[in-house]
Order: sequence, then structure tokens, then C-alpha cells
Amino acid sequence: MDELFEKQQYQTTNRQYEQYAIDHSMPDDELLSELVRRTHLSFTTSSMLSGMLQGRLLQMFCQMIGAKTVLEIGTYTGYSSIYMARGMAEDGILHTVDNNPEVADIVDEFITRAGFSDNIIAHQGNALELIPKIIIPTLDAPLDLVFIDADKENYINYYELCFNNVRKGGFIIADNVLWYGRVFGESAHNDKETKGITAFNQMVKEDPRVENLLLPIRDGLMILRKK
Repeated sequence: MDELFEKQQYQTTNRQYEQYAIDHSMPDDELLSELVRRTHLSFTTSSMLSGMLQGRLLQMFCQMIGAKTVLEIGTYTGYSSIYMARGMAEDGILHTVDNNPEVADIVDEFITRAGFSDNIIAHQGNALELIPKIIIPTLDAPLDLVFIDADKENYINYYELCFNNVRKGGFIIADNVLWYGRVFGESAHNDKETKGITAFNQMVKEDPRVENLLLPIRDGLMILRKK
């Protein structure tokens, strides 16, 4: 009973921390707020949205490193794409990939309305096929940042697929690396997505090519800097 009480208290405290952070950070503007509403109304998977805190963090990463070339694996409805584009250099290019055609119309609409039709290139299809055949051959410069937020069992594959095209000092950021707490204990062995995340986290920790930091923001962000 004491352990259950401590767990509930911890979860409540975490929610309080996050809400306090939200209350004292710049909110979504009108366009992104509308995108969030549309996503909630149109799909039952709206929990896949990055959220304001994470969106602002991605934007600031792009601003801090002066990102010009970005790859996003997992577009969803384009919320994080727009945030990153806002942090990129004015002539920057962001390639984003998703394999769900149901989101394509919303993505295109909001990218256009955000003013990034020339900066964000949205691809539909299998990322493992599109990245080496279409996206990487068209890059004008090495990648400054890669954001991975797609099927969890392929995180290691995405990482290795992009790694050689990330510039020295560039970043790879992976979302959902805490996977709703399923990475803790024996639950990590129950399904392919959790196995994929735990294997990715361990691989990153042991990879001498990068410096890494796991941030417990929302569902966990793994931040990697290529040496």
C-alpha cells in the first residue's frame, strides 16, 4: 500500500511539475492551437502530438545550433515540424516522413498556412525506403538535426540509417524513450515496441560515437550529439 501511494504521489507531482512549466512558458499561438484541436477532432491517436513543451524545446534546439538541414521521422499532423521550422535558418529545409496517408491533407494545409511551403518537404511512405533512396541523395548539406518519432521497433534502424549523414556536432533526438513507463522492469520484454525502445536506449548509452542525455520530459527525449 505504501509503494502504491508513493507511485501515485510521484505521478501527481510530475503532472504538477509539467503544468507549472506549461503555465510559465510561451503558449502555442493560434495556428498551432487550431492544429491541436483539429488533431483531437480528427484522430483517436491525438496523444501522439509532441505537446507545447517539447515543441518549444525542439524549436530552441534548432535555434541554438543554427539548423539549416533537418530530418524528421514521423510527421503525424505536422505540429513538431512547424515548431522546428520556426527555429531553423530562414533558408533551411526540413524533410519529414510519415506512412499514414490520412494525415497528409492536414499536414499540407498547416505547413502552407504556417508559411513553410518552401521549407518543409513532406514525404509519404516507408521511411526505411525513402530516406536512403530519395531524401539523403537530395540533401545539399549534412544533417544538423534528426528527430525520430516513429515506430519504436525501428529506432535503431533509423539511427544507423541517418548517422553517417549527420554532421560532426549535429544532434539526433529520439522521442518516447520512456515509453509510458513500460521500459521499467519486466514489462520491457512484453512487446516489440518496448523491446525496440529498451534496445535503442542501451545501444545509445554504449555508442562511443556520441554524447547522450536522456531527458524525462513528457514521455522521455534522448538527446545525442555526434562527436
